[in-house]
Amino acid sequence: YRDLHTFELQAPTRLIEWACGNRVCVAGYGQSDGNEILQLIPPPTLLTKETQGLCPERDFKVECGGFSERPVYSLKYVPDTSLLVTSGPPDSSLQVWQVSAEDSDVIKCVSTLATENGTEQSWAKIATISARAPWVLHGSRLDRVQITEVESKKNVYTATSRGSEELSGLAFLDCNTLLLCCAKGQLCLADIRQPQSLVEAMSMPSAPCSEQWCMGTRHGAQGLELSSQPVARLSSKGLLTLTDLRKTSEFLALAKARVPSPGSGAEFLCVSWAPALEGYLAISGFDGTVHVYDTQSWDSSGREAEPVFVHKGHAFGGAGGSGDLPLVTVHTWHLQKPRTLLSAASDGSLHVWDWVQPCGKC
Repeated sequence: YRDLHTFELQAPTRLIEWACGNRVCVAGYGQSDGNEILQLIPPPTLLTKETQGLCPERDFKVECGGFSERPVYSLKYVPDTSLLVTSGPPDSSLQVWQVSAEDSDVIKCVSTLATENGTEQSWAKIATISARAPWVLHGSRLDRVQITEVESKKNVYTATSRGSEELSGLAFLDCNTLLLCCAKGQLCLADIRQPQSLVEAMSMPSAPCSEQWCMGTRHGAQGLELSSQPVARLSSKGLLTLTDLRKTSEFLALAKARVPSPGSGAEFLCVSWAPALEGYLAISGFDGTVHVYDTQSWDSSGREAEPVFVHKGHAFGGAGGSGDLPLVTVHTWHLQKPRTLLSAASDGSLHVWDWVQPCGKC
């Protein structure tokens, strides 16, 4: 490591979201009432472009916070606003939160966005954008995807599909193009200018039906051509695929991650591209580690890939009250610092770490 900071949360979190002013938002996913939503100020070393060396302040600070009556399974900051959108059980509705003003330290719920299928019990996956207006893309199944204007609650778009597969993720590729990933691995593209345009982009390679999949798109790629946005998919067995959305008849690359299979499903699977480091991605959700890979040498052979770095800090945190070893629930990359990541685990630990490029690859 070049640097490592730790922070202990009151409850485990399954999400980390960068907000305005280089802040970090986290939220708890416990089943009881009173799940915290916090906005944290990172350590000063993360707020500078250059490494500052020793710094007296090495901890996160709580800037403001609030409580959610339901578990928070997904949280997204709405760009160019002071709003957050969250989702979680027991249904697919969304909650909109106002981050406190300068004279307050409270994050409060200001509205609820009900879905057309209000009885749907699966929690909604969400993505946000502010290209035209503050929009939230949300849905739990392929035939129940819609875009809602956050402030007016107006329905902007509703997808059409003959399938009803469960979704594991969705994203805005630009202000008109949507990418949806089904839990079984299929990718679908949709253009909001053409309501009937939901298209399956690519099926997965032969794999057991029990496998679950998630996807990762390049952060901040909005407005770029599809050729600039390879999509990574990760399976619960550790299979990694890279796909060019312009040519979906074949994989750009196929590899096997060196990770154990999860013992209790794929609830915390996470794959993400480095926004400031070309060709690098990270994966987590299998155990107490985060693996970083350089994909630039990958081919379509499906061979086991060697990680360039493995963060084991959460695994060394020890067993929790249940006796189970900590499980990494989520990770994310710093938006400007190429090799800096944040990760959280089921024991409530939040880490921010900067890994050193191996010798010979500088």
